[in-house]
Amino acid sequence: MKSLTATLILIGAFSDMSASAEDLKVDELVVAKTQPDQHLDLNIKTAKTFYEFWNTGDEQLLKKSISPQFVDHTLPSGRPQGPQGPAFASKTFRAAVPDLSVQVKKMIVAGDLVTVHMEFTGHFTGTFGSTSGKGQRIDFIATDLLQISDYRITDNWHIEDNLTLLSQMGVAKVEQ
Repeated sequence: MKSLTATLILIGAFSDMSASAEDLKVDELVVAKTQPDQHLDLNIKTAKTFYEFWNTGDEQLLKKSISPQFVDHTLPSGRPQGPQGPAFASKTFRAAVPDLSVQVKKMIVAGDLVTVHMEFTGHFTGTFGSTSGKGQRIDFIATDLLQISDYRITDNWHIEDNLTLLSQMGVAKVEQ
């Protein structure tokens, strides 16, 4: 009897929401579907190889994980498009934070899409633009959405907590 009552309450709750929810425009809806274990394992390995590149700066790992036709859909100003973009970003960032490391906190795989939430850490001992580090700790989060085809990353949409990063570096001031 409890489960029937709970079901009726849920149906009632959703029927009240359905009119407004139907009006919400969704550009692209991705629903996870089953895939062969081998395909899943290889997509996970591709993503892990990409983040090991971010951990080490080893461009051989980048070449193994990224497609020559790679597109960065959230390309920051000054970063080259294509496979050169992540290599450029890694070199630039490692010049500021030589001990940069990334820890993958969550990875969600849905077919050829992989969402990764990560935390970057290190110490600002190098230079960033005209600012020299004083050894301050760097700790910020980022999230990527990767599209993988033939076990190579073809597309990336990303967002980083740049305000936290830049305030830790002393480049941006955050008023409390």
